[in-house]
Amino acid sequence: MHVLDNTQVERLEAEAVNSAKVRQPMYAARKKIFPKRTTGSFRRFKWLVMAITLGIYYLIPWLRWDRGPFAPDQAVLLDLANRRFYFFFIEIWPQEFYYVAGLLIMAGVGLFLITSTVGRAWCGYTCPQTVWVDLFLVVERAIEGDRNARMRLDAGPWTARKLALRVSKHAIWLVIGAATGGAWVFYFADAPTLVGELFTGTAAPVAYITVAVLTATTYTFGGLMREQVCTYMCPWPRIQAAMLDENSLTVTYNDWRGEPRSRHAKKVQAAGQSVGDCVDCNACVAVCPMGIDIRDGQQLECITCALCIDACDGVMDKLGRERGLISYATLSDYNANMMLATAGGSSSVNPSLVRTADGLFSDKVAHFHIRKIFRPRTYVYMGMWSLIGLGLLYSLLTRDRLEVNVLHDRNPQFVTLSDGSIRNGYTVKLLNMIPEPRTIVVTMQGLQGGEMSVVGDDVKAGRSFAIPVEPDRLKMLKVFVRQPADQIHGAAQTFTFRVEDKSSFEADEYTATFNAPETAR
Repeated sequence: MHVLDNTQVERLEAEAVNSAKVRQPMYAARKKIFPKRTTGSFRRFKWLVMAITLGIYYLIPWLRWDRGPFAPDQAVLLDLANRRFYFFFIEIWPQEFYYVAGLLIMAGVGLFLITSTVGRAWCGYTCPQTVWVDLFLVVERAIEGDRNARMRLDAGPWTARKLALRVSKHAIWLVIGAATGGAWVFYFADAPTLVGELFTGTAAPVAYITVAVLTATTYTFGGLMREQVCTYMCPWPRIQAAMLDENSLTVTYNDWRGEPRSRHAKKVQAAGQSVGDCVDCNACVAVCPMGIDIRDGQQLECITCALCIDACDGVMDKLGRERGLISYATLSDYNANMMLATAGGSSSVNPSLVRTADGLFSDKVAHFHIRKIFRPRTYVYMGMWSLIGLGLLYSLLTRDRLEVNVLHDRNPQFVTLSDGSIRNGYTVKLLNMIPEPRTIVVTMQGLQGGEMSVVGDDVKAGRSFAIPVEPDRLKMLKVFVRQPADQIHGAAQTFTFRVEDKSSFEADEYTATFNAPETAR
């Protein structure tokens, strides 16, 4: 075998994609973004959504709902101390937590439905991070001014004015954070009572800890981190791609009419070159709260808030051109228009190919229609969401508010009395699930010759007895069941505990086992 030296070995031109020389960091340090305020239909819609969502969050704990004298009157209350969840006329017990699980599943399927039809609308309009960042930006603009003023202030030296503005801004942010944490704890206790305890220093330590934690997180995420939360902490940008298809609406820069962009359109046209509608004013970049350029295409950071559409539409209005250079569009429509603008992909974008001689859009240009989002995928999600909701509603309307559970004594399983009869012990749990007192009749069905007696109660032994149960409470009874020896027909017999509220006609049953020795037969 011929041995080669180092210089004779062929060197291949290849480099690892993650080599130290080209490797990009997984996390980039935050660069301050100074989004410019814009006006338009999407901005007005975001104001409306912010007002509704913040109004719901801050005001709901103060709504009252009369449930009678034996239950709290707060409309929405997570009563952890008594293990109850009150939602207006609905009361959820711990064993009914499947209702909450069902609502969470509905929320997940609803998120899939919204994303598959109109993209990241949740992120752009109703996500708490988006809503609170919008609120913090309102404060920032009110104190420091709009984009240019904030940029000058940030770049300028520290002066008494700058210090006063920054202290004022951050102080208000902290107040908003404290109000956020305060509103949250009001969902877990009576709001009027708790607010007094918080200010007098008599509230439980967990209340102060919760307020402090939520104040810190709201202040940090909404004021200091902002877009970093959406880019690095939230998993949804990475999941949403699986939810989208060619018929999903997303915020899109229509480069089939915008390219080639130029700030000197008349000069370019006079030179006989084609020019698009984009004048490269960067208005779309200036208003973006994520600091991205939508003209670079769909990006992980884009939350589809559509503020770039408002900004671009405003510029198009000033130039006397059609709105929609940036718009909500589907990938299928975009691809069809790109094929038209590039003559089937054989040339670069030529905006004249999508217009007629009089400057209007050609009839071949694809436009969005609401029917396009109603496709099999949409119907599947809508069907799943509706079925889960109807199932929960049916279960809620038909659920029992009276339950009985029985636990047989394990040791001993039975006792032989002096007269030869056999006695079994049971723990009977009567569950009154309404905020009203009840008198429950307990009846034993089956077990020939058997009779019941209640330990610690002067109720006469028999096959039935009535017992009062407090509102919204579980009553535990120690019940002995006795059967004469000559009536026993097996080592294990079954019988039924039936409980009934005569006034409401609600009833429930539990099948129990009566044990006896083999020799008793």
